[in-house]
Amino acid sequence: MGKVVLVTGVARQLGGRFVRRIQRDPEVDRVVAVDAVPPEHHLGGADFIQTDIRQPTIARVLAESGADTVVHMDVTGTPLGSGSRATVKETNVIGTMQLLGACQKSPNVKRLVIKSSTNVYGSAPRDPAVFTETTPPKSLPSGGFAKDTVEVEGYVRGFARRRPDVAVCVLRFANILGPTTDTPLASYFSLPVLPTVLGYDPRLQFVHEDDVIDVLRIASHEPERGTLNS
Repeated sequence: MGKVVLVTGVARQLGGRFVRRIQRDPEVDRVVAVDAVPPEHHLGGADFIQTDIRQPTIARVLAESGADTVVHMDVTGTPLGSGSRATVKETNVIGTMQLLGACQKSPNVKRLVIKSSTNVYGSAPRDPAVFTETTPPKSLPSGGFAKDTVEVEGYVRGFARRRPDVAVCVLRFANILGPTTDTPLASYFSLPVLPTVLGYDPRLQFVHEDDVIDVLRIASHEPERGTLNS
């Protein structure tokens, strides 16, 4: 019997692309797509279940699906539709806690993949140009999406200690860009003229959305554990 993969955050374009891609893998029998709102895009042959990961109902969805692999893509810095920053933070932090609690109770889950961000390192002025997975931040982020990712990774580490039988992989992606990417940075680069701050040369790193999908797909199958920068 092949894998049953549960994916969160499928109403976003990136989540939808991943769902359509992972179900084509011969090792995958079924894909269960989860989000609080129905996606506007097609999910192929995946089974969509409308549920809010901030609510305890995610435990029932996970149990009934029999998923052995969970790909958590609902950690994001931008609201969906008319959502607010408060809603984003609740989904990132409270939603992750509820999902991890559901995974904790499930005897079927053997693989957990978390879409995180290089924002966990913060942006101190004396930071190195390139971070490695073992580079400590000069100072932890104090707010916004960066702080959310720090909290999320903390809860994930706790889960990994409680369930050592589950292979946990945290993927820290740089700023994601591509044709379907909908982020403030993508909007900035789409301007006809890019305003910049005189005398300031920021360190910027990017990853293409196609590469993000490939990395997530590989991580869903490989048994490696730990944190990887992408």
